[in-house]
Amino acid sequence: MTLNRVLLCGIDGYLGWPLALRLESQGFEVYGIDNFSRRKIVREVGSWSATPITGMQTRLSAARRILGAEITFLEGDLREYNDVARIVRESKPDAIVHLGEQPSAPYSMIDQEHAVFTQENNVTGTLNILFAMKEWAPNAHLLKLGTMGEYGTPDIDIPEGFFDIEFRGRKARLPFPRQAGSFYHLSKVHDSANIALACKIWGLRSTDVMQGVVYGSRTNETEDNQLLTRFDFDESFGTVINRFCAQAVIGYPLSPYGLGGQRRGFIALVDSIKCLSIAIENPPDTGEYRVFNQLDEVYSVRELAEIVSRTSEGLGLQVKIGTVENPRIEQENHHYNVDHDNLRKLGFQPTRSLEGELEIMLRDLVRFKDRIAAKRNVIAPKVRWRAGVASPEAVYAQTERVVEPEATVSVVP
Repeated sequence: MTLNRVLLCGIDGYLGWPLALRLESQGFEVYGIDNFSRRKIVREVGSWSATPITGMQTRLSAARRILGAEITFLEGDLREYNDVARIVRESKPDAIVHLGEQPSAPYSMIDQEHAVFTQENNVTGTLNILFAMKEWAPNAHLLKLGTMGEYGTPDIDIPEGFFDIEFRGRKARLPFPRQAGSFYHLSKVHDSANIALACKIWGLRSTDVMQGVVYGSRTNETEDNQLLTRFDFDESFGTVINRFCAQAVIGYPLSPYGLGGQRRGFIALVDSIKCLSIAIENPPDTGEYRVFNQLDEVYSVRELAEIVSRTSEGLGLQVKIGTVENPRIEQENHHYNVDHDNLRKLGFQPTRSLEGELEIMLRDLVRFKDRIAAKRNVIAPKVRWRAGVASPEAVYAQTERVVEPEATVSVVP
């Protein structure tokens, strides 16, 4: 299968923007779609990106001027089938990368409205892509970003999507059970089931990427101030390592939840982009639904806090580790052993060590410490998983309703 054109859904996001630049540099003709939902909902929780990011047209112009990158942007909403069908018809993609979903578990747990929005946005968008593929791009490869959170934390090893089971004398190869821990994670479970069915009945091809927690502030293509990708650090959208590093640069005590024994898989931003590129270049067969577990190393949250603390102190930052009551319902200590061989068989090798990536992140974030400090009140968790969840008014009561101005290179210290 010859790949020339890639349609990237969610091009404005943390992964979407650097992936678009990487694919273009590799010779792909890149089309992007976004409705800028991520910017809107991050503003809703009173936060902004630690890195000042420009509007899409400014980004595209900078990419053209600095990298010679020609990317076609088509504004649209994946929830609107007419938008999706139009863009798939126009772009005629060989591959569709689906990153265009609401990505936050805490955001999905605020209340009924946010849970419904998350599932409606994510499940409807994915179904619209599948139907558009069936009609207009039946031979395209769908690369869908899932999450390791679909599996939960079972007390057995986690395979890549499927496992062999024997029950009452009969054997079968079945999808590994999903045990989602939030309405967001459950939306991803629904996506996986819908995609697997579409591959089975329509002969579509798809790679479902169960990604671990991503951390990092840059890739090779986003080093210029005008090409920065976003970097969230609030309780809803800041992943744990990113949040810890942002806390470290402003002297805010690192905040592992509960005992910090929760174990998860992690992967650097540069390696996430590398893995997604490898998956695109190695599509599955017609009718095949395959699963890649995309992570590098497994750490407990407490271990991460200690590593971030040591690395920060090595750069002259004074860091303390605090304790925060766990707002989530999750096991504090548990078995966690994950198979992640498929991408390595295709040639993936990690780029840097965790400590090496942390040094880059911390040096980057020091430049933007004033932006982080201005929003320090969005770091502490306010969303509770248990019954009696705080109302949106309570969740956002302490946030500053500041509208982020269009960023320019001049605002970067």
